[in-house]
Amino acid sequence: MFAIVQAAGWPIWPLLFASVIAVALIIERSIALRRAKIVPAGLLQRVVAEVRRGGANDAFIGELEQHSPLGKVLAAGLRNRNASREVMKEAIEEVGRAVAHQLERYLTTLGTIASISPLMGLFGTVVGMIEMFSAQTPGSADPHQLAHGISIALYNTGFGILIAIPSMIFWRHFRALIDAFVVDMEQQAVRLVEVIHGERQ
Repeated sequence: MFAIVQAAGWPIWPLLFASVIAVALIIERSIALRRAKIVPAGLLQRVVAEVRRGGANDAFIGELEQHSPLGKVLAAGLRNRNASREVMKEAIEEVGRAVAHQLERYLTTLGTIASISPLMGLFGTVVGMIEMFSAQTPGSADPHQLAHGISIALYNTGFGILIAIPSMIFWRHFRALIDAFVVDMEQQAVRLVEVIHGERQ
């Protein structure tokens, strides 16, 4: 591995740094974006049962708010359960936007790495070509310098693509996952509104 880094030259260091950040973000988001943590099963039923028992007091709402992102959305609805349907829905939507923004944390960085890694690899290719041609003078050809320039060019291009492919795959996967969570939270919040306003059993 160290021999590859040496052969690739200094342009590979930014790529190595980007790869470390990408791996860290992929691991962090994989842990953070688990369905059981974001949209726990049975939470809506528990909230509805508590509302029907009349036990949805401030302590319960505070606990619900700290429970999960879905809990925050449902808690916003419960805080406004005595208001009109429109006001309750507006409160839920406002909190829902904030929750969605929190779920998207670090995805911009991962998407940026996926986009710029091939460009960084291309930059390394250009540097390798410059080194290769600048070492060649009329009447003298150094095969070692030529090989070094080609190594810089090819290793950086390959490494840039190698970073970009998994970064893009995971970025799209996390985006789709978050969209699914947001839709699920919206549906559950609407059911809570309908239950509280007597439109659903």
